[in-house]
Amino acid sequence: MKQLAIIFVTLCVGLATTNFGPPTKVKKKFTKAKALKRMNMVKIGTNIGDTAPELAFSSPTGKTYKLSDLRGKIVLVDFWASWCGPCRKESPNLVRAYGKYSGAKFKKAKGFEIFSVSLDMNKAAWIKAIEADKLNWRYHVSDLKRWQSEAAALYGIQSIPASFLLDENGVIIAKNLKGTKLDFEMDKLVNKL
Repeated sequence: MKQLAIIFVTLCVGLATTNFGPPTKVKKKFTKAKALKRMNMVKIGTNIGDTAPELAFSSPTGKTYKLSDLRGKIVLVDFWASWCGPCRKESPNLVRAYGKYSGAKFKKAKGFEIFSVSLDMNKAAWIKAIEADKLNWRYHVSDLKRWQSEAAALYGIQSIPASFLLDENGVIIAKNLKGTKLDFEMDKLVNKL
């Protein structure tokens, strides 16, 4: 009998605190990404909509560069190697895009950078290719492990060239942009050139 009384009181209190009025309207529209961010649950991965995994590797001069240091900017993460013919053929497109967008004004971002990840094993060949192809941006990194590269494993790289375009929050917005496809995606983000 005592248990029934406890259950009855619990039900009465529950009913007294329940709002039976019309549902309140939600004024803001939330996307899945905003909802995850609000709950501090960011999905790390390599699919479009995921936050790109962190990369922290050495430059040719031995300085460690982190991908997360570029938050606030649009970033193209480019996987390549000096020994990769298709990569070297894509280099002029990257040089042109860097020249075009590095000084652009973006709707939300504070600039554009290329974060080049080399799958080289030979440091001298890597440096020579950077110079020969005039890859004049600052962020060149490698662990010099070729296909055993930790960065390649982390990003699931099976062939190169491969690229990931990140927004100002480090979220992947496009992948494998070659030639004018990079311009097409970048033009969506530019306020003015």
